Formats: sequence, C-alpha cells, structure tokens
Amino acid sequence: MRLSVRHSTRYRFAEPVVHALQRLRLTPKETQGQSIVEWKITYENAHFELEYDDQHFNHTTLIAVEPGASVVTVNCEGLVDTEDKAGVIGKHSGHLPLWAFCGQTKLTQPGSASKALLEGIDLEGADPLPQLHELSRKIAESVEYKTGETGVTTTGEEAAERGRGVCQDHAHIFIGLSRLAGIPARYVSGYLMMNDRVEQHATHAWAEAHIEGLGWVGFDISNGISPDPRYVRVATGLDYRDAAPITGISFGSSADELEVDVAVEQQQIDQ
Repeated sequence: MRLSVRHSTRYRFAEPVVHALQRLRLTPKETQGQSIVEWKITYENAHFELEYDDQHFNHTTLIAVEPGASVVTVNCEGLVDTEDKAGVIGKHSGHLPLWAFCGQTKLTQPGSASKALLEGIDLEGADPLPQLHELSRKIAESVEYKTGETGVTTTGEEAAERGRGVCQDHAHIFIGLSRLAGIPARYVSGYLMMNDRVEQHATHAWAEAHIEGLGWVGFDISNGISPDPRYVRVATGLDYRDAAPITGISFGSSADELEVDVAVEQQQIDQ
C-alpha cells in the first residue's frame, strides 16, 4: 500500500524568541514492511542545523528558530510504501541492547492501578503472544479513549488510575506491564490512515514487544489490533520522550499554543 502523508505543526510563542532549538523526529523508518518513496521537511521562521540517527535509529533533524520569531511552522510530506507483516518488525537493531527495553521509566513505571490489569494474564509463560493481545484488550477496556484528559507528562499509572487516556497512555501502560514481566517493550510514534477520514489533529502511538522467535511485534492498544499496512512507523524509544515528533528548548519565551494537522491517505501506485 502506498500512503501519502502530510503533517504540519505550528508553534505560537507568547513573546518573540531569543534562541530556540527544535529536535525533529519526523522521518519514517526504513524497516521490514516499510520503505520511503519520497520525503521532505520544510520550515518557516527556522533553519536547518544538522541531522543524525539517534540511539534508536530514529533519523533526527535539528533546527534553530530565527531570533525574534513568534510563530514557527514545520511541514513534512511524502510517500511511504507499506506491506502487511501482521505487526512483526523482526530482529532487534539499534545502538541500545535489548535488555535496555526491560527497564522502567517515569512514564511507564506501573503502580497498583496498572498491575491490577494483569489479573488472569500470564506473561511469563512459554507463549506470551496471546497473553499480550489479551493485555492489550484489557487496557483498552479499562482505560477509556478520551482526549483532553491527559498530556505528554501524564504517566501510564496516572492514566490507569483515572480510567481515561489516549493512545500514548495506552502504550505506556502496556510497555510498563510487559517490562514488569521481563518482556522488552518500546514506544512507537507514527501515522495511521483512518478508515473514516483523511484529516487528523494528532499523530498516532502504539507499542512493540520483543518475543523470542519473532522479534519485535506491534500492538495498537487503542484500536485493538497489530499494525497493518495503514500504519507508518516514524520513531521508537523507551517512552514518549524518546519518540516525540518535536521536542526542544527555547530562551526568551515558551510555546503557549500548538496546532497540529495530519492527513494520511492511500495513493494509487503507477505500474
């Protein structure tokens, strides 16, 4: 499947910026079942500084905001070809060893509310795959998908306590509980082609667990499926902070308004 992606992010600052750097993780990965046909990133009121691959093999671009700017826009667009691999990404790659994905972070550390979701689930058995699917189902059932209830600093445990959250929260809960059972797990940010609309106002997030014999396998907890050809993997990490599309620092002002527009649709492949 060929997917066309357009993603625009606009920051509005309360006061003109003195100095600001933005880290962009907006270039899709070249992984099993996914290849980039074309991709470009453009900026308004900012300029390119450098690019590199980070410890998770996320292609990262660093840009500097023009001094005095009060609005910054980052646009990216391109075409990505995807295949149906039933959510299986395969063997581990990256600069971090596999055991690093068993350690908890502040966002994934499970507490009593999260651990309660493990009742009746045995993730330490010989075949954890069906149990991980059951865990995904229980998280989605127990934590209602609802926007505006949580933010980027909300922990998985806090979302589990509230019983409400979004895809980011579902992924953090799943990752934390998988790691608790000794299963390496990681966070994924990317895009999802929706069946009922093209225009969206956010990127998507899901989780991957490393299963012996299969490697990394994806779980979209919010939608109750493993990723299919409608998904585009962009960045991975220990939690949201490692895979966030845009992060940065600024002096002189901080962003007090953020607008995100995403459009994902299927394109015809010319023969």
